Amino acid sequence: MSHPTSFDDPRIVELREAARRHVRNHIEPHGDAWEQAGTTPHEAFRALGAEGLLGLCHAERDGGRNLGPVGSVVFSEELSASSYGGVAEAVLIHTDMSSTHIGHRGSPAQRARYLPGMLSGELICGIAVSEPEAGSDLAALQTTARRDGDGWVLDGVKTYATNAVHGDVMVVAARTNAHVKATRGISLFIVRPDTPGLQIRPMPRKLGLHSSDIADMVFTGARLPADSLLGEEDAGFHAILENFQNERLVLGAMAVGLGRRALQVTLAHVKSRRAFSGTLWDLQATRQRLAMLSARQQAVAALVHQTAVRVAQGQDCVREVSMVKALAGETVQDVMRECLQLHGGAGYMADCPLERMTRDARILTIGGGATEVMLEEVAKRLTEECFQ
Repeated sequence: MSHPTSFDDPRIVELREAARRHVRNHIEPHGDAWEQAGTTPHEAFRALGAEGLLGLCHAERDGGRNLGPVGSVVFSEELSASSYGGVAEAVLIHTDMSSTHIGHRGSPAQRARYLPGMLSGELICGIAVSEPEAGSDLAALQTTARRDGDGWVLDGVKTYATNAVHGDVMVVAARTNAHVKATRGISLFIVRPDTPGLQIRPMPRKLGLHSSDIADMVFTGARLPADSLLGEEDAGFHAILENFQNERLVLGAMAVGLGRRALQVTLAHVKSRRAFSGTLWDLQATRQRLAMLSARQQAVAALVHQTAVRVAQGQDCVREVSMVKALAGETVQDVMRECLQLHGGAGYMADCPLERMTRDARILTIGGGATEVMLEEVAKRLTEECFQ
């Protein structure tokens, strides 16, 4: 069955309702504890897997539901609307940013070995692409992988590796050919945390996303078996770029979900907060500020949804996806700032959801491609026809 190309598709409507129930019953009651623990635990993944929520974008041949970009966007929105951006980050890295590489490029044996556990939540998957000297500039990767006998040897350092501390499988990018153009000599590998020669070093506490763990991965003569190569040798750069389209769309949806929850929380707050012989809602400036934020929020949501439909239809949407990532990421910063301001001093306290959401949302102009990089992608594709 083909994946949905409409947000009105019954499968998508059902998914949104199921995701909202799951957030209400299984995430919101535990979110604070997971923030304190610094990770989203295996039982959270297993609970999602039990309801079929970890294989939304995977093929039916692998046990997935084949709901495509529209399904991924809805799932991202609802997870993020929990107000726990760290949980959303940890889960979406697993579902849409790492296990997808195995689903798209894995051999039948690799898919059979890893995907059942990833879809059930028994195995948590993460990804390691960034390095101390290579972030948005993928071509600058310096971690190397060389053939040695019937296997591979990796040397180098990965940083900001999400799900690396408590995860079970990592997808790692490394340079396999130094004699070709930089973008043509990168490959992907499936790496287990217990690999000899690999040291995982948890990173210091982040500004936000506290329930999403990250680490440095230090490879020192780390030995991998031959079947750890994922996809074609030297084709990893284009695999990463291809997956970036879904990743950036999902991050745009994450901004939509966080922004929606922030506006809901703030509207309830200003209607109950007593001030100046009435409530904050009685003040025209408050009402108009929230009205404009709501308009901007809905405009971003419309762009995210429209782009998801176009991607699902098979259209080339690099420009539109880059617009989504840039506009959604920047807009949610404004939403959080204004909503926190309307909470006054309460919004600055650690027990206020707006304080957490403001910190969590800050990554959305950085991770998955900084705003500046996204705008350059848009600019390269601007033509006169774009303004007609």
